[in-house]
Amino acid sequence: MFVTGGGGLPLERLLEEAWQVRRRNFAHRVEFVRPTATRPVSVTGTACALNCAHCGGHFLQGMLPLPRLMERWQKGEELPWSSLLISGGCDPEGVVPVARHLDQLRELAARFKLNLHPGLVDGETARLIGQVASAVSFDLILDEDTIAEVLGLPCGPRDYLRVYRHLRRYNRVFPHLVVGLRGGRLSGEYRVLEALGELGAEALVVIVFFPVPGTAYGGCQPPALEEVARLLATARIMLPWMPIYVGCMRPAGSYRARLDALAVKAGVNRLVLPAPPARELARELGLEVAWRRECCVL
Repeated sequence: MFVTGGGGLPLERLLEEAWQVRRRNFAHRVEFVRPTATRPVSVTGTACALNCAHCGGHFLQGMLPLPRLMERWQKGEELPWSSLLISGGCDPEGVVPVARHLDQLRELAARFKLNLHPGLVDGETARLIGQVASAVSFDLILDEDTIAEVLGLPCGPRDYLRVYRHLRRYNRVFPHLVVGLRGGRLSGEYRVLEALGELGAEALVVIVFFPVPGTAYGGCQPPALEEVARLLATARIMLPWMPIYVGCMRPAGSYRARLDALAVKAGVNRLVLPAPPARELARELGLEVAWRRECCVL
């Protein structure tokens, strides 16, 4: 087992080790993503029963409600996307009720690739999702205090691992690791890396907490950049065969500019909406750059 955070190694040494692991296991290529061809869709509109400390329903505001999408689809309107992210708010048990809309999703799956974000579903729902999903995104949280404090759910890491196993029986599953989900503090993130070393994944998607005004964590700060860089580098070393993506949810501004360059140094395979320093560093490192237009897991 790799020592959490690189065992006290200087960050530059840890990044260099991660880069060498990448060179041995992957082509000299990085993929950058502008996800203009994927439309986020909510099956619950702006409603969510949990009011999580980091979100408070904020991220539902920009999603297209499923009834509105179906209305446009059934009218024969020309829709400019090739894929859809199907998500929404949770019920009190942490389930996004995608299964209630399977007939509509089957109809959409004939035209679009679907990335489903279903939450804490049971085995039968995981099987049904497998009939329509091109990919499944699952937030993997393995710290009991974080689950209780952030989501307010009466469950624990074993429940998340059980759901993850259910989903993997029937789907291509992309676990999402939110660095600093507990108000900017790291709390259980390295346990996720250890678990994925045993369980496997199509790829690991890393996103980073940032405060949203009006939420319980609105006055918090993102995790320290060095902590995030250490986690990315450690992930590359612990999971040498697994693609690592940095997803769209992460702080903006100078934080993102610095983080994105560190992510390239840490050997990630795919980066959504890369800041200019990351694009420049990729050129300096001689990486072949490919641009993609869909959600990073598609």
